[in-house]
Amino acid sequence: MSKIVVNGGKPLSGVVKIHGAKNAVLPILAATVMTGGVHTIQNCPALSDVSTTVEILQELGARVEREGDTLIVDTGGEMQSFIPERLMRKLRSSIIFMGAILARKKEAKISAPGGCELGPRPIDLHIKALRELGAQIEEEHGYLICRAQNLKGTDIHLDIPSVGATENIMLAACAAKGTTVISNAAREPEIEDLANYLNSMGARISGAGTSTIVIEGGSPLSAAEYRVMPDRIVAATYLCAAAATGGSITVTDVCTEHLSAVLAVLSDCGCKIKKEKNKVSLVAPQIIKSPGSIKTMPYPGFPTDAQSLFLAMLAKSDGTTLITETIFESRFKAAGELLRMGAKISVDSRVAVVKGSKKLSGACVTAQDLRGGAALVVAALAAEGRTEINSPEFIYRGYEKLEENLKTLGADIAYEG
Repeated sequence: MSKIVVNGGKPLSGVVKIHGAKNAVLPILAATVMTGGVHTIQNCPALSDVSTTVEILQELGARVEREGDTLIVDTGGEMQSFIPERLMRKLRSSIIFMGAILARKKEAKISAPGGCELGPRPIDLHIKALRELGAQIEEEHGYLICRAQNLKGTDIHLDIPSVGATENIMLAACAAKGTTVISNAAREPEIEDLANYLNSMGARISGAGTSTIVIEGGSPLSAAEYRVMPDRIVAATYLCAAAATGGSITVTDVCTEHLSAVLAVLSDCGCKIKKEKNKVSLVAPQIIKSPGSIKTMPYPGFPTDAQSLFLAMLAKSDGTTLITETIFESRFKAAGELLRMGAKISVDSRVAVVKGSKKLSGACVTAQDLRGGAALVVAALAAEGRTEINSPEFIYRGYEKLEENLKTLGADIAYEG
């Protein structure tokens, strides 16, 4: 059984470069199927989620090659419209392919997506929106059968600002006749990155990054070259790890604006933060202070993906912190594993109360989802003694060269397969 082994208690120090954003590159790769040609996607991290997305592209008929951190995707051949269940179940964001395939092939057959089990994440918003654009969608034997001969632009209001639904609408709307307006759209930076990529292909999208996005459909698209934005959650992970260990690090190749909510809370915890162009430096206090309360919210609020990281960091702090999760129902899975390490955490539904401890102790724990697994790494780095983290495959869905980077920062960490 593979595991990550950490001998904790060593302050992190040094500089780490942040790779491209997982949550940006996956929909961008899906968008490559919308038109034939050779697409060049730079700053594309080597993650298991990216590998699964490449498998889907290849299943659809694309040719994909990697050169360093660049993926070259050739969609010039005959493309298919069917994604088998074995691939859909690996990846939650695979649902984004529905809008992209419809835009090119006018039909798609896919199963319900998989991914981390974080509670109900229904795809009804996606289906409802695509139907409003004119798609016919039926369910047969566990598969969604989608047909869309004549997509037409329309006004779509999202009940909640779903990132995935916003992306799916944008993809499909590029092929619709007329103008589509999305109100209560997701505002995450990854939405803006997708819009920038689509515009580089010839689409006409405005308002991305705001709650109202306008897509003028029907423009001819062509293959493009694009550089993916940096991963704000990976940056937050290294910053939390440095804070938890009493260290001092600099993360480079970041967009500081994307980290505003995270940096504000770290500052409340007593960390000294210095922002410069494309980099952030953090100096941790001797003892992390409680920020009082944290509440996850859609962007530009505090990101749900960073909640587990702060849960781990604050397990070794001075004071009590109330953490409220408003996005996903099952986002506190790491809490039970952190208890094994001496954390004092109580969870009631979507609220966690973290009573800071003076020390954490190494233990044998198990990752159950991507960010919860990363949180266990943060806690292990801060704990005394040896920690074994089982099921590290969850972590590798979103982190490239994690052990190598942490070793460079002074951590005693290794992968054992």
